[in-house]
Amino acid sequence: MDWKIMIAAFLTILTAEMGDKTQLAVLGFAAQSKSTISVIIGAMAAFLILTVVAAYLGGFITKYIPIKYIHLASGALFIVLGILAIKGALNN
Repeated sequence: MDWKIMIAAFLTILTAEMGDKTQLAVLGFAAQSKSTISVIIGAMAAFLILTVVAAYLGGFITKYIPIKYIHLASGALFIVLGILAIKGALNN
């Protein structure tokens, strides 16, 4: 196990996910529910599945696509999503 990568992933995901819409959805479910533990288990199961799929997919695609192109595509996608978010905010 590579502890440096694990800690970097943990800190990156922890800071990136604070206050995002998924966290707000969990907060909403917990506020409506009488079983907070059910919300916690459901959210953790969803994150586990999504993380496993993303990690394996990331390992799989790097066998066929150089990391340089993956970084370029990721950056371009974030820019496009940012522009669409700004456009949507300006239209409302």
